Amino acid sequence: MASHSDTLVVFFGATAGANGGKLGSDEREIILLVWQIVDLHEKKVGKLQRCLVKPDTLELTDQCKEETGLTLDEVVKAEPLDKVLQQFQQSVSSELKCLGRSTYTLCVNSPLVIRQALHPEASKKNLVLPECFFSFVDVRKEFHKCCPNAGPVQKVNLFTTEKTEHCFGTSGSNNAFNDAILFLFLDHKFSSVETVKYKFDSGTCSKTEPVDSETVIRARGLPWQSSDQDIARFFKGLSIAKGGVALCLNAQGRRNGEALVRFVNSEHRDLALERHKHHMGSRYIEVYKATGEEFLKIAGGTSNEVAQFLSKENQVIIRMRGLPFTATPQEVLSFLGPESPVTDGAEGLLFVKYPDGRPTGDAFVLFSCEEYAQNALKKHKQILGKRYIELFRSTAAEVQQVLNRYMSTPLISTLPPSPIVSTRDCVRLRGLPYTAGIEDILEFMGEHTVDIKPHGVHMVLNQQGRPSGDAFIQMKSSDKAFMVAQKCHKKTMKDRYVEVFQCSTEEMSIVLMGGTLNRSGLSPPPCKLPCLSPPTAYAAFPTPPAILSEAALYQPPLLAAPRPPQTTTHSPAHTLAYYPPHPHLYMNMNMNYTAYYPSPPVSPSTVSYFAAPPGAVAAAVAAQPHPAAAASPVLPQHGALVRMQGLPYNTGVKDILSFFQGYQVSTCCTEAWI
Repeated sequence: MASHSDTLVVFFGATAGANGGKLGSDEREIILLVWQIVDLHEKKVGKLQRCLVKPDTLELTDQCKEETGLTLDEVVKAEPLDKVLQQFQQSVSSELKCLGRSTYTLCVNSPLVIRQALHPEASKKNLVLPECFFSFVDVRKEFHKCCPNAGPVQKVNLFTTEKTEHCFGTSGSNNAFNDAILFLFLDHKFSSVETVKYKFDSGTCSKTEPVDSETVIRARGLPWQSSDQDIARFFKGLSIAKGGVALCLNAQGRRNGEALVRFVNSEHRDLALERHKHHMGSRYIEVYKATGEEFLKIAGGTSNEVAQFLSKENQVIIRMRGLPFTATPQEVLSFLGPESPVTDGAEGLLFVKYPDGRPTGDAFVLFSCEEYAQNALKKHKQILGKRYIELFRSTAAEVQQVLNRYMSTPLISTLPPSPIVSTRDCVRLRGLPYTAGIEDILEFMGEHTVDIKPHGVHMVLNQQGRPSGDAFIQMKSSDKAFMVAQKCHKKTMKDRYVEVFQCSTEEMSIVLMGGTLNRSGLSPPPCKLPCLSPPTAYAAFPTPPAILSEAALYQPPLLAAPRPPQTTTHSPAHTLAYYPPHPHLYMNMNMNYTAYYPSPPVSPSTVSYFAAPPGAVAAAVAAQPHPAAAASPVLPQHGALVRMQGLPYNTGVKDILSFFQGYQVSTCCTEAWI
């Protein structure tokens, strides 16, 4: 279709829900299409064509009935959208033939009918739209250029949805529209023809590239297996910037169901916000504003190797996980086979490595088309060497994130462990009403409130962030804690008796971090369990002591915040965390440091705080006769340990050693918990 001609096709539509400025915002289907040909050369207007469309969901809102004058009975008898679009093409082609024309310009009173209604609905129904719907002229913007004093573009309305005797959008409103069209387009040159992208273009983004915050949104609630193409399809009709989809990963490198999307301008970003809670399959997607800094943090990269790998345009990216550490490019190419050729052979492979050059077992592969990528995905969990290989769809932004995460170095220097002394100057309250707050606890403590340290009340929250019925209170001394445990034990709070126990700061820390403390002993949380060591450049660092006296009352989950220098008691607890401690750094007790490096995008995206079997790791702690002599909650380790959950019941030591093939494992350090 030509970008400009002396023949116009004025196009209008209505949905079964909201219309006007909110057209398409409620995800309702199109029920009416109206069009009319305008011959600017002969100064004539063709016959107004009106076609009803039968939606899949036979329901009209009251607002729709009032504005269009349509009834459900009329809509039920109509043709579906694909048939009506065929009628549109046949009708326009026939009239153009009579006029001796072959091209025309599609004009709309508002881009919403094209961008927010027609393209999204056609995408959901897998309809292929005619080429004419991928470029159009916004009549309001053209009118505003001719008459800049007419008011804001959004308020310019050249034809309305007034109903008349038999036709919707005709008669008086039609005459006014015709006059405006003839006035506007006589000898007028179209200066801005808007286009709709056929597909999303992947690409890279530099950290130094300026990104306007008015063009970025955050999509939340995405299926974990969704790709950048799926997200682009969700925003079909809107123009996403090249490489403008960045899937977010959590601290463990797993997709967290969020993505940052960058559009070409603020107008398209505003239209994207109107798709809040629209559906992708059976899931509704939340859409919020985001900033350019957030987008660059996820999608930006500085690695020349990654930039060169992603420099090839229109490539499908596949992530491979579980490769043998000795795998070569030729072995990977042979594994994929001739039916899924890699772009440029070995140049289309990117192996992910640790900073010291050791392979991680991950790689990214480029394919020139969707067919080759689908053939490669069929090899998911097939064997290469002695290992099965996982294959998943990936994105350019995910390549940047994974490489940045693997190649990054710790920002905090390694410090020797500090001597820690255990003091039982805390009390634990168990069995609190779930509605109990800080004031209720202070009232429960009565006269002992004066002996609480400043900011010394800590509510224990469950995984959903709600009160769990437990709380810890830091007292000024162990004697004060003993008195509280004696006098307040099994006192009543809101018709429930509350148990009060004396405990140490370290025991409080273990529970606040997700561990368990009961009669069977102390079980450390997942973040304190020994886990697989990172590269040799990163030793396992001991963590700082428990909660500091100035800690907040409620610890927000998954948040680390720096704190001013504190003076506190210490204990000799040694943990294996990949973030080294610092005297001036306070790590929130609810953070789960289960891993430093990312895992595949298909791993479960939720992080749970599963406690270890009671007393399995720290039985020695509970067995100490005196608090001052309490040992570390985690037994001293010279190497690094990993805890495995969900093993088959008949698993033996040999099976475990075979699972960790390629790692240095000491057979004497393999232990099973019964």
